[in-house]
Amino acid sequence: QVQLVESGGGLVQPGGSLRLSCAASGNIFNVWLMGWYRQAPGKERELVASISSGGLTNYIDRVKGRFTISRDNAKNMVFLQMNNLKPEDTAVYYCWGAGLPWGQGTQVTVSS
Repeated sequence: QVQLVESGGGLVQPGGSLRLSCAASGNIFNVWLMGWYRQAPGKERELVASISSGGLTNYIDRVKGRFTISRDNAKNMVFLQMNNLKPEDTAVYYCWGAGLPWGQGTQVTVSS
């Protein structure tokens, strides 16, 4: 079964940027939808951004214009470019693929 491994999280000041990466252990070409979820302490896990196998993207309103999701099917990778980060973006970010198990997540902390 394909495994997902996230990386790229860390501590960043408000207004800063991070790029999250998700490496899949197998082929994601046929995975019709990939995305990034996040979960802040005491809150439900939410889908932040998604991308179809054809490249169609969708974002929650709170990150539109700041986050960009992309996928490289040839390299079995999914990315989340996060710009102009805000303290409310602090959460554990999880890579997700339809029908695939969750990754372990990567912590993103936005604080001065």
